[in-house]
Amino acid sequence: MIRSKDIQLSQLVNMKAPEAVFEEVKNIFIQHYPVKDFQAVRTAFKDFNDLYEGNYPGYRACNTKFHDKIHTTDALAAIARLIDGYNIRASHKIPMKEARLALIATILHDTGYIQQQNDRKGTGAKYTIGHVQRSIDFLVKYFRRIGYTKNDSLKAGRMINCTGLSAQIKQIKFSSPAERLLGYMLGSADLLGQMASRTYLERLVFLYREFKEGHVKGYSSEFELLKKTLEFYEQTKVRLENIFKGVNKYAVYHFRKRYGIGKDLYQVTIDREISYLKKILGNERGAFKNMLKRKV
Repeated sequence: MIRSKDIQLSQLVNMKAPEAVFEEVKNIFIQHYPVKDFQAVRTAFKDFNDLYEGNYPGYRACNTKFHDKIHTTDALAAIARLIDGYNIRASHKIPMKEARLALIATILHDTGYIQQQNDRKGTGAKYTIGHVQRSIDFLVKYFRRIGYTKNDSLKAGRMINCTGLSAQIKQIKFSSPAERLLGYMLGSADLLGQMASRTYLERLVFLYREFKEGHVKGYSSEFELLKKTLEFYEQTKVRLENIFKGVNKYAVYHFRKRYGIGKDLYQVTIDREISYLKKILGNERGAFKNMLKRKV
């Protein structure tokens, strides 16, 4: 039996199985809210799954290998855990409707990478620059189709905007403290989910290819992207603590309550990834791929 202090983040749920992650999110949600209120999240997840598999009318299947279904469910698990941790720690829980809206916004936060059916040139990676607004645009149309209010669209859109690395977060006019908190949580979960992935370093090769097709400047090779990931990590720490006001700390309360682990498994996992990345970068340029051994 694995002792609680030895448990790794990847052992809590099969992160390679989006449906398993989704059920974990449901189990977290119903610790605080009625199970009947989760149905809207389940509907959004089904539509998301259809969209990414190419079964949603008018759209092609997801063809970006970094920003794929697993990236989205990584972020979804992370925000569910942050919400849970906040609700455990705070004297007043996040209102159910706002929490539910945040989960749905997370499910749809990278739909901007999906091409429409008549868009046959290249992959969705060409929309890397501008994908956040495209995701918001998709959400607005989706919400209109299923009967959500314009106000719901605006709230969810502002949350998604927090995932944009170039977004001016301080200028976003949130409608309430709860919406701001959830926006910060979504922005944090997007970062935590991807960097704490067990195959994060292997998937960076896919990210480089997306950047290349999307004309993202500053990366001349896969190896250079790995090198600059160390800089990205330092920027991420500042972003989590200063811009998102340290809401990632609520993960600790989740892991303590649910698993008896008094530490943030996201931070533990990310530190391990960065430590291994430094070993890779100390190797010869031509041999770095030999050190990326996990199957993706």
